[in-house]
Amino acid sequence: MRKIIFAICVVGLTTFSISAQQKYMVYFKDKGIANQTSLQKTSQAYSEAVQSLSERSIQRRIKHRGAENFITFEDVPLYQPYITELENSGAKIWNKLKWFNAVSLFAEKEQIAEISSLPFVEKVEAVQILSYKKDKIEEQSPKSFEKTSLDNTALAYDYGSSLGQYALSKIPQVHAKGITGDSVVVGIFDSGFRWKLIESLVSRKVIAEYDFVFHDNNTANETGDVGGQDSHGTSIFSLVGGFKEGRIVAPAFNASFILAKTEYIGSETHVEEDNYAAALQWMDSIGVDITTSSLGYNEFDPSTFSYAYSDMNGKTTVVTKAVELAFTQFGISTFTSAGNDGNSAWHYIGAPADGFNVIAVGSVSNTNIKAGSSSFGPSYDGRIKPEIVTQGVLDYAASVSGTSTSAYGTVSGTSAAAPIAAGIGAQLLSVYPHLTNVQIRQILLATAGNASSPNNEIGYGLLSSLKAVAYPNLKKVDQTYSINKCFESENILAQTVLLHLINGTQTADLPMTLGQKGIFSSSIPSYGDGDVLQFYFTYSHSSQNIIREPANGKFFETTYGKLLVTSISDEVPESYNLKQNYPNPFNLATSITFFAVDSSPVELSIYDVLGKKVATLYNGIPKIGKNVEQWNGENNFGLVQASGIYFYVLRNENKIQAKKMVLLK
Repeated sequence: MRKIIFAICVVGLTTFSISAQQKYMVYFKDKGIANQTSLQKTSQAYSEAVQSLSERSIQRRIKHRGAENFITFEDVPLYQPYITELENSGAKIWNKLKWFNAVSLFAEKEQIAEISSLPFVEKVEAVQILSYKKDKIEEQSPKSFEKTSLDNTALAYDYGSSLGQYALSKIPQVHAKGITGDSVVVGIFDSGFRWKLIESLVSRKVIAEYDFVFHDNNTANETGDVGGQDSHGTSIFSLVGGFKEGRIVAPAFNASFILAKTEYIGSETHVEEDNYAAALQWMDSIGVDITTSSLGYNEFDPSTFSYAYSDMNGKTTVVTKAVELAFTQFGISTFTSAGNDGNSAWHYIGAPADGFNVIAVGSVSNTNIKAGSSSFGPSYDGRIKPEIVTQGVLDYAASVSGTSTSAYGTVSGTSAAAPIAAGIGAQLLSVYPHLTNVQIRQILLATAGNASSPNNEIGYGLLSSLKAVAYPNLKKVDQTYSINKCFESENILAQTVLLHLINGTQTADLPMTLGQKGIFSSSIPSYGDGDVLQFYFTYSHSSQNIIREPANGKFFETTYGKLLVTSISDEVPESYNLKQNYPNPFNLATSITFFAVDSSPVELSIYDVLGKKVATLYNGIPKIGKNVEQWNGENNFGLVQASGIYFYVLRNENKIQAKKMVLLK
């Protein structure tokens, strides 16, 4: 029934009749050129692809892919003669999705039969409608909180009733360092935004907005919308970017924002897959850095083909494919709500939270207890979901109430948790603009409260913005690497800060230079690609006591030529111990770590799901303590293996251990 209502609304805003029509995705076989290998930089197609992107988008892609590869085949425009022929058939084109080499359109069954037989059409599928249970928004009068201190850190702003939800993730302490999301562009997908009439949003930097439901530039309520359609998105916007002292001070209030109205509200909130994909494609072209969406699958329109839990595998739904392209191809960090089905028969996360690289956000209370409604993992193929959690129970947010510009209320659900997480991501990128989306994802997971034992209820745990910005990271400029670090502690004597670098038996004690917003940096010597470097920091306060970070027995670690940093302990374990590979899933190479307690021989091998041995990574006497081996996805004969699930097995005289990993090509 909801789909019929949506169709009626569209009829009222267009000049064509679709009373007997349905919405379809039509995929083309090519783009007038065959594939990436036929895309020449001198071609018109390449030129048009470049012209479709803003300079900001290009620079983000260069950071992610390099200056020679920032354009991909997905960027090539659709082949116009194909679109023209579809229009001549009487179909109405709705969204043009160059990433998928497809269009969505309205057509009757007879027209679709004709379209399906066209020689340039690869396939035709009905557009699916995704939905989630709406978060409950309750109006309330704002409470008054004094501008005081928090964990010995003076508050930079008066947070009003929003203090608790942000303090839980140490956001005020990061604000106190002057980190507020500036120079970052955040994109928000939701049901509409009445931001121009809300006191905490009207002064925010909205650089673009578009309504993908009615195809206009108005994301607030309009003719054909359900009453209060724009209330949910308004609240979500305020949670990531709102600013009104004494009421709400969101993590990334100084960021710039792109607003996409992709969802239509009936008794549930729902979005058509093509609207979501089109909006993400549009945000990329403008130069978005981080996106957050409140979509969480729990059911589809039963009158059409429905997805099942087996499709929550990171590679089936259009919305999941879209966020994966945004991350892997174009360098965008993507956040989404895990879903509000923890108490339902469905129970699991859904699309696009099932993506391999999207950060699915679960919900906890103000005491860090999992909300009963927050959806569970894993993904169908067994990956940990959700990745992290933030507060999503009774979050204080801007509310739409008649003509009031200063109404506030509470909102509960994972769609309230997701924008807080995205705001923390924006704070991290704001202070370290050189970070790639891969680095951002890894840092957030590594510093979350349950990182040592992630599970399918809260993932890697509660996000801490303070721990994230204080986690060391690497920056590459030309062929030089630097290590950057912000410290949680205050009143550090800058001249005492040292980076202690260890490469085998070689050590270096390097001074660090203090820059803006409390960031210390130090260039590191050149090493061979693949060399494992361990490091730690020391510094003093006014007391002159030397403090080591991390504490004794632990180190940070990186591989020269890579940008990721892990935190490890080199203490000898009591028994042989096989660790989870990292990264996982992976597409180029992954590291497998095991700890040995003696000099007995071990074998570390890779097996496919049929139990066939693919490769032997190590067979011999290990060193006592930590051992690290790399697998590049090839078998013993140097042949690249297919994407899929593999097992790595560690054998010694007394024990066999095995773990699962996912190879993506």
